Amino acid sequence: MPHTSSSSNPSRLSRDAQRLVTLTEALSRSGCRLEDAYWETLLGRHITKLLQGRKNKHIENVLEHLLAENIDAYEILVEQAETFSESTVLDVDDKHYDALLFSAPLVAWTRYQLPDGTFGPDILDALAGQLRTHVLARDTRLALIPQLVSFDQMPQTFQEAWAWTQRLGAQALGVKSESCEIHRPEDAEGMLADARFLVGAVVASRGEPLFRWQTDAPGAVTRDHCFQEWSEACAQTLAPLFTGCTIEYLLPDAYYVNSREADRRIRPLALKAAITWLQTAASLPADELRATIAGCGDSVAEEFRVGFSTRQNNDVIYGCVWPVLSKEEALPEGTDAVQADIPDQIAALLKEFGVQDIRRLPGLHSTEYCDDCGAPYFPNPQGEMQHPELPDEVDLNPVHFH
Repeated sequence: MPHTSSSSNPSRLSRDAQRLVTLTEALSRSGCRLEDAYWETLLGRHITKLLQGRKNKHIENVLEHLLAENIDAYEILVEQAETFSESTVLDVDDKHYDALLFSAPLVAWTRYQLPDGTFGPDILDALAGQLRTHVLARDTRLALIPQLVSFDQMPQTFQEAWAWTQRLGAQALGVKSESCEIHRPEDAEGMLADARFLVGAVVASRGEPLFRWQTDAPGAVTRDHCFQEWSEACAQTLAPLFTGCTIEYLLPDAYYVNSREADRRIRPLALKAAITWLQTAASLPADELRATIAGCGDSVAEEFRVGFSTRQNNDVIYGCVWPVLSKEEALPEGTDAVQADIPDQIAALLKEFGVQDIRRLPGLHSTEYCDDCGAPYFPNPQGEMQHPELPDEVDLNPVHFH
């Protein structure tokens, strides 16, 4: 979650945002389950009001404030905001239904250019059938986004996620609804590792199971069993779209938990893909590369950036972003051992992939981006944030295999 100093002052938050802070902090101080229930009810109503209101970022602004001021309250608000934006109760023809926004991610890496996520209606129908057969509980209803989407194309705010839940849930019940707004993808040229998501809504009668592993006797159908069947079915359906790629499939599950899991899986794959490509396309052996690791953010680490240069030159030729995914990873340096482990974890992976010359920069560095192309800047061994530039004789663009 990005942090800006402007929102760390409560007086700069809107009245609705200040109310959100008050309710969240009250819940974080609760001493019993009955008091929990009281504050959760009020907090849920207020979150719902904000999600249903005019376009705003009140929840995101409060999270930025709480990340710096009250990490326990931050964790509570993240959980509540995710719950109310990815799940809802729909009333249709005097019947009540539970609706959940879910995703089925795949993560892929390649030394070629990753394909986009478009496919025809035959593949969409096949995927819907496989979900009903291998993942979803009987008597559930389903609606899907008719393409695979990337991180950049998915909702960027809780309000946008809430809108997808409402619209796809209505479509699953046969109610006419607006289509989901899919963001235009950023320029993905040069992307060697990324995630693609099949996103949809599953709907069941109120209180009934959504997934197969919730049905029948406990343990009769497990998550592992569903995952095995789903991944095998996906490989037959989607693998032809990703020729030349190494693919890992994830079990369909709730929207936010799978977004984090896909991001977590991508982090090491992005490093591996970058080093493999530099060796093949740029003819730069791993032992000739130098990697510089820097934590980037304002008062907390929002991400770690890895700049690649050669051992003979300090200019950055390529870079990878390692996003921060949890409250522990976001804590200021020195307050928790987890964050201190992240550069060590990155360094261990780089060594595993053949890069031996590794520099780790102390402190926090800026999250700079190029004004012209939007590319992030990466650190060089001297601590400077630079735009990555390959030597002129190297073709920057990966080969299109597709």
